[in-house]
Amino acid sequence: MPRILTLLLLLGSLAALLSGCGLLPDQIDETKDWSASKLYYSAKEKMADGNFTEAVKLFEKLEARYPYGAFSQQSELESAYAYYKDSEPASAIAGCDRFIKLHPNHPNVDYAYYLKGLSSFVEDSSALAQFADQDMSERDPKSTREAFEAFKELATRFPQSKYTPDAMGRMKYLVDNLGAHEVRVARYYYRRGAYVAAVNRVKYALENYRQAPALEEGFAIMAKSYDKLNLPDLRDDALRVLKLNFPKSAYLAGDGAVESKAWWKLW
Repeated sequence: MPRILTLLLLLGSLAALLSGCGLLPDQIDETKDWSASKLYYSAKEKMADGNFTEAVKLFEKLEARYPYGAFSQQSELESAYAYYKDSEPASAIAGCDRFIKLHPNHPNVDYAYYLKGLSSFVEDSSALAQFADQDMSERDPKSTREAFEAFKELATRFPQSKYTPDAMGRMKYLVDNLGAHEVRVARYYYRRGAYVAAVNRVKYALENYRQAPALEEGFAIMAKSYDKLNLPDLRDDALRVLKLNFPKSAYLAGDGAVESKAWWKLW
């Protein structure tokens, strides 16, 4: 029994010694002597093969070992892109934010804004997969707003960027959905008799998402809310704007008033 115990102690000491010297197989890092360029291009190869997780690891090693220089700066953007492709949008957004903060005048900072917008755009894609039939306007618009702001910053600061045309197209889609969300909330308030709150949500949508198609319903909600509040002048103003912008609106009756019957049918 003492011999077995002694043998176990010797084996344990040997394992600890080997581990401390970095000689155990799972402790060996084949990249420890790699240059910045080799780490960078090896990570790019991993990305080309679709192995984004391993690519991120190599980019992070590059940044830790060689924190200065062109390879390190570029790896910050590349790792953010790898996170985006690896369905890790939160990490991608954090990487873009860090790059923008550290390198505000970098030639590729426009791409950082674009990638941030894309990552915010799909941040809740897993939830979408779970609830495939759910309208985008019915979800929490936090990531939608963040995507819009990133694309807006890109379009404002870099109007000539090659990424701006696509960002502008996505902004239109986002505006439509953000406006629809605000009108949906206004509808919720109206149904529960919170008429002032309903009006305020429509006003917010009008101020921030003026081109959203959902404003057609928003003006109708505003008119009905003012009517419930016994404010006929404001009601008529809302109706005039509705008729001016949507002359064939299904919410309008023949005399220009809000069509009461269509009101509940369309909801």
